[in-house]
Amino acid sequence: MPNARGYSPQTCETYSHALRLLFAFASDRLRVRPSDLWLEHIDADLVLAYLAHLEQDRGGTAATRNARLAAVRAFMRYVEAREPGVLEQVRRIRDIPAKRRDLPLVRHLSMAEVRAILNVPDLSTRAGARDRAMLHLCFACGLRVSELVGLQLGSVSLGAAPSIHVVGKGRRERMLPLWRETARDLKAWLAVRGATRAPELFVNAAGGTMTRDGFEYILAKYTRAACKECPSLEGRKVTPHQLRHSCAMVMLGATRDVRKVALWLGHATIRTTEVYLQADPSEKLEAMEAVMPLELRRGRFRAADALINSLLGSTRSERRSSEEAPRSGRRRPAGA
Repeated sequence: MPNARGYSPQTCETYSHALRLLFAFASDRLRVRPSDLWLEHIDADLVLAYLAHLEQDRGGTAATRNARLAAVRAFMRYVEAREPGVLEQVRRIRDIPAKRRDLPLVRHLSMAEVRAILNVPDLSTRAGARDRAMLHLCFACGLRVSELVGLQLGSVSLGAAPSIHVVGKGRRERMLPLWRETARDLKAWLAVRGATRAPELFVNAAGGTMTRDGFEYILAKYTRAACKECPSLEGRKVTPHQLRHSCAMVMLGATRDVRKVALWLGHATIRTTEVYLQADPSEKLEAMEAVMPLELRRGRFRAADALINSLLGSTRSERRSSEEAPRSGRRRPAGA
């Protein structure tokens, strides 16, 4: 995967985890040790049962199911070129369709909410300076969490034109300039970072590499603390990717150009960036204002119209007949 297909280390780890889950499920279902599994055991029926297990027993979403299926398909593409005897088995697995799912609007934070989170860290402490720099850089540059924690110390330039060099998804590289405020927070962190064994820009309290889980914990902690100043954050689960979405929405509102947003975020295709157009109401307002509404002739129906008179006449006759029906069916007293 990394050599022939050019997949990033994060993609390799995601696919590896999906295959570990598959082999553990197959081992439990077939009641054999994982080392005793044969390639013929991994057929379409077992893969379908595995996908159902992910949703029903592990509580996975349709997106998670599709991602795990993509990993199995990639493995089968590797197999079919080396084991011609299982071509039919591979074909049936690759014919398993991805599950259709709803595409909700992207969830993002307002500028007031982002500002409230960034103002929580205590800048007089080493951990506070690091956390403020991490959160600020993640938002300002729209970084994925893997890009943030994997950012190398040598990839940061804080000279006359501060910038960072990011190696993103699919090994696509991009240079991003920094706001003066972001560069100031990075300088404050580098002043107290000290010498550590980790080559990454951000390190944990022990001097090791900051992990994805570590950053998610930090973000959740400051989000809870920011609820006092920003009540709209109460009860919300803010993820690192929501900071990326928030950056995209700010960039789209400032530039009105989805192509520039795609370049900033490092998207391979502009179709990926178009999801932000759906979440931006200003785009719809501009479209509505650009189109002249229809000028319709105003008027109202009058009772003198022939159609109205005929309808009213039929209604009156029906009401009259309904009132007379019980009267005509009334029994006359005896001797009348």
